[in-house]
Amino acid sequence: MRHLSFFCLLLMPSAAVTAVPAYQPVAMPIGNGADPLASGAARMVGAILEYTRWPAEHPVIRLCVVGATRHAGRLDEASPPHGARIDLSPLSDPTEPARNRCDALYIGQLASVPLRRLIGDMRGKPVVTIAEDDPDCRSGAMFCLIFTPQTLSFQLNIDAVSRSAVRIDPRVLRMSKGGY
Repeated sequence: MRHLSFFCLLLMPSAAVTAVPAYQPVAMPIGNGADPLASGAARMVGAILEYTRWPAEHPVIRLCVVGATRHAGRLDEASPPHGARIDLSPLSDPTEPARNRCDALYIGQLASVPLRRLIGDMRGKPVVTIAEDDPDCRSGAMFCLIFTPQTLSFQLNIDAVSRSAVRIDPRVLRMSKGGY
């Protein structure tokens, strides 16, 4: 019996290591130019919008930008889904009611109180929220971009998605976890 217990103890560390899957989120290469991360951000935002379904079709997707952003300079180049057009507009005041003006919201750096209000105001509304500066994805945004020197990936906040009036294709969850 002692030999069996000892054998089980020897196997336990290797079983624990193999039981935790190593997920790598899907990452896209960054672009070229003065701010290569801006090009990657535009492609990533376009891809996110491609997998988003609003309650009604949108020939124009109103993409609003709020807060101090570092990589939003090329968002006007985001390829819109299904032939839609992107209308990019800045929101100078984070307390401005964005839910009626925006179909998607690209969020840069904001103080915590205005950020919480803004995200809270989007709950239950047909607005996709994308955080540029939240690698731990704690802001409550639906998508959080993760910038590295050579690639760009994202995290999906499934709780925020479930509280929204937009639908995100389930394949996006697998991409954010690294599965195909």
